[in-house]
Amino acid sequence: MDKTLDYYNQTAHAYAADTLNADVSKLYEFFLSRLPAHATILDLGCGSGRDSLHFLREGYRVQSIDGSPEFCKLASQLTGRPVLCRTFEDIDFTEEFDGIWACASILHVPSTRLPLVLENISRALKKGGHLYASFKYGTFEGDRNGRYFTDMTEELFEKLLAPFNELTIIETMVTADVRVGREDEKWLNGVVRKGRKTPIESTRRKTGEQGVPRNSIRPSTRHQRSLDRQIQPEN
Repeated sequence: MDKTLDYYNQTAHAYAADTLNADVSKLYEFFLSRLPAHATILDLGCGSGRDSLHFLREGYRVQSIDGSPEFCKLASQLTGRPVLCRTFEDIDFTEEFDGIWACASILHVPSTRLPLVLENISRALKKGGHLYASFKYGTFEGDRNGRYFTDMTEELFEKLLAPFNELTIIETMVTADVRVGREDEKWLNGVVRKGRKTPIESTRRKTGEQGVPRNSIRPSTRHQRSLDRQIQPEN
């Protein structure tokens, strides 16, 4: 993780400039449609602060966190609010947030340490709260382009969440990268709810159809998403 943080400390300004205007409105809807008005949101790995700023403008109460001091400075400047400089392993909130937004952030945590991060996330969520997380799609894990990545598929995501009885995968979707020339790069997005699983929710259900969301609960038609919905760019 230190190597990844070093990378972002060195490239924070260039990275922010490259992603600040990315259109992630579909992902905002995917997440925010599940939250109450004026919800409290933890922007976990806030980067430049772009998403925190959007949430604030929409009337949500936001706490921004990032492990990179340089990103914390940029996010604070953009939002006009203090940003906590803290790693994912070090967050210590207890039932404070209606939603946690982890957009292209916890994908940098090694798979062996992701359960600890999920424990912290679960503890920070209020009962009935929702986590949004996104990962590069696939099974690769290791160093890539100067950072550490843990890629994810629907099956790996289900396996990761399986030990957490209080966390239920509500919906997953595979999306395409928005950057020109990188449209073939795919991402896995997932929304998870905190709340003890019912017997129905504990039963694994899949469609088995390529390009169709695979979920612990099959979503309503209103929440179905297409294969080509867009996601925040990440190198």
